[in-house]
Amino acid sequence: MLSSQPSKADARRVLRANRNRQTDKDALSQAICARLTSLPAYQSADVVLAYVHARSEERTEILLNDLLARRKTAAIPYCQGDELIPWRLTAFSELSPGAFGIMEPRDELRGEAQRAVAPGEIDLVVVPGLAFDRLGNRLGSGRGFYDRLLPRLHSDAIKVGLAYECQIVS
Repeated sequence: MLSSQPSKADARRVLRANRNRQTDKDALSQAICARLTSLPAYQSADVVLAYVHARSEERTEILLNDLLARRKTAAIPYCQGDELIPWRLTAFSELSPGAFGIMEPRDELRGEAQRAVAPGEIDLVVVPGLAFDRLGNRLGSGRGFYDRLLPRLHSDAIKVGLAYECQIVS
């Protein structure tokens, strides 16, 4: 019997194309980030892990700038093999293109002990995705980086997905 559900690869292709076609990404990202920063969970979080956007993703530099301005610990992930390593960001000048063309900490800064952020320290994580449903499920890009990171967070850590309306699915 054939399934009427598209394969994950087909769904990812369609969802990525939808996100690529999204117009006015800057203004929408501003509104999305304003909504997130108004949440009590964000305001009370001391350590926030947020991805640095790439390509057609929601523009997270707005959020990262807010974290730095509020003097919260702004953690960003970088790839080390198949794992995401949370790292404390203090300025955008510390970044350079890394895995998959995503901005990451420059190599010479990665080993600094005071920059390490243990997953158990993270209060709120901003999770990227191609799609989210209203129950909090997500479809990622398919490499499983966040699927491996999320179970390492403490049980009370809040997980938030940023999405344009075209990324909300049933």
